[in-house]
Amino acid sequence: MNLERVVFGFFIILTLSLNYAFVMGGVEASAHYNVWILTLAIIVNLVAIGLKLGDRSQTGALLLASGLVAGLLLITARVVWIVADGGAGGGPGPGDMADIVSIAKGALVANIVATAILVGDTLLSRR
Repeated sequence: MNLERVVFGFFIILTLSLNYAFVMGGVEASAHYNVWILTLAIIVNLVAIGLKLGDRSQTGALLLASGLVAGLLLITARVVWIVADGGAGGGPGPGDMADIVSIAKGALVANIVATAILVGDTLLSRR
């Protein structure tokens, strides 16, 4: 078993899982969403991007591209949250929360693409 592939797969799947955990809930209430899950998803996604940087294959390029898209969207969602909160501590309103969740769902799609590429590459690889 290749430990490097295990760690890489772990971070790809963890990023997908955290992103999915964040977008679940009703968009009408910001209480259904946890800012720390979004922040943790960003951190784990950045670690996964760092792990993808050394791969020079075509698959590695696609994984890096999907990771960059997911990272950009998650960071954008977090910035929108910060701006919408405005320091009041009450959390974003329903309209702002719908925007944040929509952006995070876009990142979820990018993470699903990365996971599908990883699984496809694993299935096609020869021993």
